[in-house]
Amino acid sequence: MGQCGITSSKTVLVFLNLIFWGAAGILCYVGAYVFITYDDYDHFFEDVYTLIPAVVIIAVGALLFIIGLIGCCATIRESRCGLATFVIILLLVFVTEVVVVVLGYVYRAKVENEVDRRIQKVYKTYNGTNPDAASRAIDYVQRQLQCCGIHNYSDWENTDWFKETKNQSVPLSCCRETASSCNGSLANPSDLYAEGCEALVVKKLQEIMMHVIWAALAFAAIQLLGMLCACIVLCRRSRDPAYELLITGGTYA
Repeated sequence: MGQCGITSSKTVLVFLNLIFWGAAGILCYVGAYVFITYDDYDHFFEDVYTLIPAVVIIAVGALLFIIGLIGCCATIRESRCGLATFVIILLLVFVTEVVVVVLGYVYRAKVENEVDRRIQKVYKTYNGTNPDAASRAIDYVQRQLQCCGIHNYSDWENTDWFKETKNQSVPLSCCRETASSCNGSLANPSDLYAEGCEALVVKKLQEIMMHVIWAALAFAAIQLLGMLCACIVLCRRSRDPAYELLITGGTYA
């Protein structure tokens, strides 16, 4: 009965090590996704410390490849030292992922205030004639999120660009995709996106942070199961004489 329980724990442990390799790829993908998406919205959010959870997620993903290798070798070879090392590393990674979750929630709460502070400046410096990186970012966001202005299209009336052009129109990126004849004129507001960009940018950035949080929570749960199975194998190996005989090939006297 004891041998059967140990074998089951070992089987689960080997399976979990294979999952760790898959998890490593997923975590690296999530971290890379955060970096790429942040790059599209970095003009609206200056706090680079927001990327710390993504950096940690990628580091944890890389470490999980090594953890999976150590776990598989230790389980197959029945190495007490290897399994103990495996448990300790998993525990450290688990603590790291808890820190990622906490940081994720902290920075998620800061997004709204940061975007509100930055977006005003970005719109103020918009230049549709000779667009710089910030101006291109505004056009990209307005097309991608289907929005116009900070709170709505009327916000453009307060910008220097609108006052200089004097044509009573907003950027073409405010035009709805279905409005083929749209030229950005405020005389035809039905051709323009009605929703402002600030709320949508905040929502997008918070969604990105939630991807990191959920990924960290999911794999923290898997790691807990891995630590539990490794501990069971270690404890049984120390206490069960039948298990020692099974490994050494000996017999009872």
